[in-house]
Amino acid sequence: MHRFYAPLIASSLTLPEDESRHCVKVLRMAEGDLIEVVDGAGTLYTCRIVLAHAKRCAVEVVSSQSVPPHWGHKVVIGISPTKSVDRIEWMAEKCTEMGVDRIVPLLCRNSERRVLKTERVQKILVAAMKQSLKAQLPRLDEMTPLDQLIAEPFDGDRFIAYIDPSLPREKRVNLAQAYHPGRDTMVLIGPEGDFDPAEVQAALAAGFVPVSLGESRLRTETAATFACALCHALDMAAK
Repeated sequence: MHRFYAPLIASSLTLPEDESRHCVKVLRMAEGDLIEVVDGAGTLYTCRIVLAHAKRCAVEVVSSQSVPPHWGHKVVIGISPTKSVDRIEWMAEKCTEMGVDRIVPLLCRNSERRVLKTERVQKILVAAMKQSLKAQLPRLDEMTPLDQLIAEPFDGDRFIAYIDPSLPREKRVNLAQAYHPGRDTMVLIGPEGDFDPAEVQAALAAGFVPVSLGESRLRTETAATFACALCHALDMAAK
């Protein structure tokens, strides 16, 4: 069954224009056909098309069910966007497919990209949510200064992944060792030039735990994707 995104479906009973066009023009669905609609807030609706209009496809709700995130706790990724926007979009897509609650683009001292147009990234998140059969759309923040996110209250574990040249590799704590399955988790990933030492000290002073992501030097977007995947892998192993 084809799946669509309509955040106001419960009250409007109408698909947004872009989803209506895809439903009627591209997929050629007609009155009487059944479709799935998610509201991005955790509810999945089974709907029947009552008006196959390319700009305002109207439906009636046949049934609905709550579909909470399967990982059962918050996963937050804070990342300084890469110079290449394609790479940050790829990361956002893959993290959404695996499961992430919030993505925070970070403005750091060494950030190569200081402005991020979130409209396109938001569309990628919607597509990834539908493709991966989720009903919860991740929250995508606007570009956020690192110190602002550090100061936010967060009832869970907070990690900052960075390269500490003063520590030999064998003394670096790996995220896999520090992670607690099932607990709300925030992981900060720095820019391609890494976090500024003053930023690291501010995060540590705020209670963030310094971690490594292994022996390999990873690209920024790879590090964020790896961190998200690791959380899910450790959650599954703990079940």
